[in-house]
Amino acid sequence: MNTSLSGRLAGYQSWTGHDPFEDHAGPFFFRQHEDGHVTCAFEAKAFHCNGGGFLHGGMLMSFADYSLFAIGRDVLQGPSVTVSLTGEFTAAAGAGEFIESRGEIVRNTGSMVFLRGQVFTGQGEAERILLNFSGIVKRVKKRPLEK
Repeated sequence: MNTSLSGRLAGYQSWTGHDPFEDHAGPFFFRQHEDGHVTCAFEAKAFHCNGGGFLHGGMLMSFADYSLFAIGRDVLQGPSVTVSLTGEFTAAAGAGEFIESRGEIVRNTGSMVFLRGQVFTGQGEAERILLNFSGIVKRVKKRPLEK
């Protein structure tokens, strides 16, 4: 786990090496605050953007999916998979912006965790919500390695 970040990512950590797709798409980071809530973040680069120069919708959904697991990590406690992920795009952002997410666990059953959140940029009155998302994550047993 990488915890030696600076600048806008100071205080964040990552799961680098844990998920090859996220490492390639991101990198993404998370931080657990003293009150227990989690925020996730990434620094938007040109390669995260579409042909119009805005963050690609698939990129924002990938970040929302990452956020589900970071927000729910204390209750998931082990291997899990996304069962459902929905989102509503509400604004655009581009390269150079600092993108964050926040969310909450809505319900936790024996095998499923229901979550919702927002992806945003900016702070205070300058904050813009880019995406509202909700998802369901299912706890799974770890698959044995094939021989």
